[in-house]
Amino acid sequence: MTGYPVTLLVDGRPCLVVGAGPIAARKAAGLLVAGAVVTVVAPDISTAMEELAAEGSVGAAGEGVRIERRPYRSGEAADYRLVVTATGDPVVDGAVAADAEAAGVWVNAADDPAHCSFYLPALARRGPVSVAVSTDGTSPALASWLRDRLDSELGPPGELEALVGLLAQARAEIRGAGGRTEGLNWRGALDSDMLELIRSGQVDQARERLRTCL
Repeated sequence: MTGYPVTLLVDGRPCLVVGAGPIAARKAAGLLVAGAVVTVVAPDISTAMEELAAEGSVGAAGEGVRIERRPYRSGEAADYRLVVTATGDPVVDGAVAADAEAAGVWVNAADDPAHCSFYLPALARRGPVSVAVSTDGTSPALASWLRDRLDSELGPPGELEALVGLLAQARAEIRGAGGRTEGLNWRGALDSDMLELIRSGQVDQARERLRTCL
């Protein structure tokens, strides 16, 4: 079965993480980066999760991780837009997944593809630029390995962020003037030496190169 790749916008939306071990902490951290309002439910809290909560990382709603030290309550998955379960207990994870599926809520069960309605890809980020690798849940190890190889090709932080910033600004200016952005020579601009100009600190020259190509 082949998945349908999407980017979910969870900014300001309530998301539930069931479990509080290191794996659950990584998944909660990813949701926080995307701006989600994260609730963690687990009777026992790992050091990794406690550290995440102590960091005070906040999403767009101004909230960090809210931890409730208790077992999962039957049916509560229906109160959220997205659910991740990572308790390591197949009975609990299966029950959470069943509740979410019955309520029409997207759910990911860690290391349990049969109980997932979505998979989490291995992700490399540079600001708003994301490179995701998925094996449709068949081999997370391969996805991580490929992600690391691709990550090394993306360059240091700042370069791609500057490039996408120039592209986004040009697109907004064109749309603001009533123009259409489809069919313009974006690829030609990217195939030019825009990125090399940015890498050498010549951002203004890169901006002019983009305008010339468009």
